[in-house]
Amino acid sequence: MIRKTRPLCDGGTLGLIEAGSGDPVVLIHGVGLRAEAWEPQITALAATHRVIALDMPGHGASSPLPSGALLSDYVCWAARAIGGLGMGPVSLAGHSMGALIAGGMAVDHPGLVARVALLSPVHRRSEAARAAVLARASAIAAGGAGVDAPLARWFDDDQQALHDRVAGWLKGVDRQGYAAAYRAFATGDATYADRLGEIACPALILTGESDANSSPEMTRAIAAACRGRAVVVPGQRHMVNLTAPRLVNEALRDWLALKRVIA
Repeated sequence: MIRKTRPLCDGGTLGLIEAGSGDPVVLIHGVGLRAEAWEPQITALAATHRVIALDMPGHGASSPLPSGALLSDYVCWAARAIGGLGMGPVSLAGHSMGALIAGGMAVDHPGLVARVALLSPVHRRSEAARAAVLARASAIAAGGAGVDAPLARWFDDDQQALHDRVAGWLKGVDRQGYAAAYRAFATGDATYADRLGEIACPALILTGESDANSSPEMTRAIAAACRGRAVVVPGQRHMVNLTAPRLVNEALRDWLALKRVIA
């Protein structure tokens, strides 16, 4: 795996990890993390594909988006990033906030997406849940949000090594980039919710059985709307790609074998 930075056409910088060769697979992580969050998938998929894991704006080595950016702005960023790398169509997978970006890409930029995988996606939150996410975004911007609450939701007691590694990413992320992405994440679950039926490429929707915020019910609803495959991984929570990498990698390999239908 090689970490790189690339210029974007808007003058910003794109941070990424690249490995392997072959047909391109692009991976987008969740809020507060970085491209390294995909390491188990990069290692597994690079055996057969060119894998590019991107740092989301304001995370890792990627420049932030302007203040007040919405999910649609992050989708436009992803399109610039993929176009700037000279790729497309790609197999595009996202986790959590990255899943919202990937889903938006499949709707707004179908020519760049051969297939899409949404891991731990959020769909049509309740108003109370949305208010809680917005409150955390405000707390992050003010420097008052700790990492203990999300980590407690994401990991079991016997997953301390993963817990500590993810804690390091959350503590090291740029605060304003983190807060900006979190605000877009808070409302982004509704942005493309009515347009999922426009997704025409093969789609995998996957979550952990015990993920309360990216629930199995949400996954099944998304899969039904876009005619995709729903996978619920038993006994897992939000960071399913790290806590159950073998099962997630198997699902991704099956997804990569699906043929794209050209209308």
